[in-house]
Amino acid sequence: MHMTYSNAADLRERVDLLRREHELAHDVGLDSDPGYMADLQEELATWEAAWVGAAVTEIATARAERHGRPQG
Repeated sequence: MHMTYSNAADLRERVDLLRREHELAHDVGLDSDPGYMADLQEELATWEAAWVGAAVTEIATARAERHGRPQG
């Protein structure tokens, strides 16, 4: 899986799409396909982790720009 994004908001969009795909899969009965659901869960977990990491990085960067590097 290749991830390309420009910011945490882009990653959040991808996570939201995957969550909708998961709901739709359940609605149409694809949740009975363990291979498909396992792949979807793995992809969702990967993108969620990337989103959280990007968000934390953006927050830390913004904070450092405002207040400087933490001392101590």
